[in-house]
Amino acid sequence: MRDTRKHLNKWIVLILLGIILLLSGCSELTVLDPKGPVGESQKDLILYSLVFMMGIVVVVFSLFAFMVIKYRDKPNRKENDYKPDLHGNRTLEIIWTIIPVMIVTALSIPTVSTLFDLEKPPESSNDQEPLVIYATSADWKWFFSYPEQGIETVNYLHIPTNRAIEFRLSSADSMASLWIPALGGQKYNMTGMETILYLQADEPGIYDGRNSNFNGEGFARQTFKVHAENSAEFQNWVASIQNEAPELTQNQYDSLLKPGLEGKMAFSSTHLAWVDHGTNEGRDYSVVRHWDAFGELLHLENGENHEHK
Repeated sequence: MRDTRKHLNKWIVLILLGIILLLSGCSELTVLDPKGPVGESQKDLILYSLVFMMGIVVVVFSLFAFMVIKYRDKPNRKENDYKPDLHGNRTLEIIWTIIPVMIVTALSIPTVSTLFDLEKPPESSNDQEPLVIYATSADWKWFFSYPEQGIETVNYLHIPTNRAIEFRLSSADSMASLWIPALGGQKYNMTGMETILYLQADEPGIYDGRNSNFNGEGFARQTFKVHAENSAEFQNWVASIQNEAPELTQNQYDSLLKPGLEGKMAFSSTHLAWVDHGTNEGRDYSVVRHWDAFGELLHLENGENHEHK
């Protein structure tokens, strides 16, 4: 009896320590400190799922402990205390069939509801149209095209706060995934097709973004910074790019598409004037121009001097 309780107490202590260690690191997780409504709804879903599943774990371990203690081998155990030859129990079978169905239902309904909500712009900024940004990935850099403003940036972007951003995602070559953890979850970039991702920043700041889908040697450095600022500051930034940045030529863009690393750049025109990689016509644009480069074993020594600030 004492040995059983001693071992049970050890397990309880270990479980509690594990929970404490897990929760102590939550404040460092960017996804649990969102800066916009999309990230907030996803955080709520994560926490709901964690709490729900933690409750299941507590119930299961409590039942496990009860069974171990009640049916342990003990000197004064009577024959009627344990019936190993019991065959079939309709009540129990119904219970352990219904319970998993209830668990899956309780997790599925809020998950599906949230997923459908995320396919629309956040309701908090319904008073204005989303800002459209074409986010095009290439090995291993990001192109952000603003068709409304007629500008394009490489490896960084600016967005206004309190306004939905409609990212139109595509890829010039290998499959990638755009992820800005502080604002919301990731979505895939694929060549020849376009996916839509709605995000929004409610707080000014500089947030990290990256490719979250492994796509080769330069994957770890396919990152970018997101500058979220109020509407006036965003408009000032747009005006400065329109007036001061050079136009993007097709030859320059073709050169930038070559597999490799690049630093930050800005242009007063966009590559959408001659190619949209999210369409069937634009799916092989980069591969046709850099076929030999894609067939080589790539090394990135020449890209070591490019810093992402």
